[in-house]
Amino acid sequence: MKSTHILFLGAPGSGKGTQCKKLQDELKVPHLSTGDLLREGIEEKKAPCLQAKQYMDNGSLVPDELMIAIFQERLSMPDCQLGFILDGFPRTLPQAQSLDHLLQKLMLPLNCAIYLAVPDNVLIERLSGRLSCSRPSCGAVYHIKTAPPKRPGICNLCGSELKQRTDDTGEVVAERLKVYKKQTEPLIDYYGKRGILRQINGNRSQIEIYMDIMKTLQSYEQDSHQRIESITP
Repeated sequence: MKSTHILFLGAPGSGKGTQCKKLQDELKVPHLSTGDLLREGIEEKKAPCLQAKQYMDNGSLVPDELMIAIFQERLSMPDCQLGFILDGFPRTLPQAQSLDHLLQKLMLPLNCAIYLAVPDNVLIERLSGRLSCSRPSCGAVYHIKTAPPKRPGICNLCGSELKQRTDDTGEVVAERLKVYKKQTEPLIDYYGKRGILRQINGNRSQIEIYMDIMKTLQSYEQDSHQRIESITP
């Protein structure tokens, strides 16, 4: 499959991270998550990530130019030449426009933007029941109903304590969804107008969603080949 420059859109709790990791294993390309890049960069003491940490520690938004610098460094690495999966970035229209300029500069244009659509009530239930591993280097995620750990409160992978993130509590979840609708939902129209958006029903089992994503990517690749053939003399 050649359509490997992929971006995932979806509200918090839509399952982007889970599907991106599955797709990473299938396509053998890097999964670039905003959270992972920041955590790894901070651990490695990279200057842009340490600057970003100062903003986060103060409760402020990380400036767009700083986020673009962080992604530029990662996307410039050799393993991204064969493809990548963006997860959690861009989050705003200015970020999307800056990303377009960056990818054009790197000659790595997006092939497809996949939007995981999930009703608000389902998102709230998913997030409010989510548990995360307290060990930063692990980061495994569980759910008290749909994906509980084998031992209550203990991570299956590393044995560390599981905790609910402060931004996964009821009131905070509702506020996160409001922010998402205001700042990030406009990207659905942005990529839709470019003809690269594909919407997936994210309110199903993980395997059903994954199979639909694979079919969507295969179909998109076939359509792209047909468009190329139609303009070839």
